[in-house]
Amino acid sequence: MIYQVLGILIGITGMLISIMRFRDSRTSPGGLMLWLILWVSVIFFSLKPSFSTEIAKALGIGRGLDFLLIIGILGAYYLLFRIYLILDRLQQEITDLVHEIALRGDDE
Repeated sequence: MIYQVLGILIGITGMLISIMRFRDSRTSPGGLMLWLILWVSVIFFSLKPSFSTEIAKALGIGRGLDFLLIIGILGAYYLLFRIYLILDRLQQEITDLVHEIALRGDDE
């Protein structure tokens, strides 16, 4: 019972934060949809935890919690990869900017 209440509260809080970030133009429409789907899923699995067991059995995974943990780990790896790509792009942009500033300094 406590798990369900916490899941619902976390899901609603996450939805509100996602919507506020979208209103502040800090999240794209696609990003908003992705986060809303995630938070609705948190609420859904909190209300009906047996559904995760049904999905797990259909995929050949033993328990519903194992399924949710696997999905969480895969999602975390995906987000980590996206952060890596963003940092790599930013590092390249900074390198290019520093190179351009250095060349301009020689001209003056």
